[in-house]
Amino acid sequence: MDTEGQKQQYIDEMVAKRGYVLDYHKVLTKHDFDFMKATNDLIDVAYLNERVLHRKTKELIFVATLTAMRASKSHIESHVRVALESGATPEEVLQAIEIVMPEAGVVAFQAGLEAWQAVVGADGIEPSPPR
Repeated sequence: MDTEGQKQQYIDEMVAKRGYVLDYHKVLTKHDFDFMKATNDLIDVAYLNERVLHRKTKELIFVATLTAMRASKSHIESHVRVALESGATPEEVLQAIEIVMPEAGVVAFQAGLEAWQAVVGADGIEPSPPR
């Protein structure tokens, strides 16, 4: 049986490797550690391990797919942050989100845009007041 110390070490190592953890990572680590480890092994191979695609490219793909799937704002924000930390520019992340609009629609796009705005601190141009 795994100890609480082992579980804590595992979640801390996930943060160090990914740059974040999500709420479901925390819950599964505490309540179904075997499942969390199995899930994380798949994520390591598909997402974290350097293969042909570099981390920056993978993060841009994540931002786009999470936006298209209408993931939570905090989930999208976590990948926007890691994309930026991995060398993506704010403009590259924005363009990854913009790719979503034709296929997933305006509502999905808006959720991704709001997450991007929150992370990069972007604002808009306000209309002039009526005369």
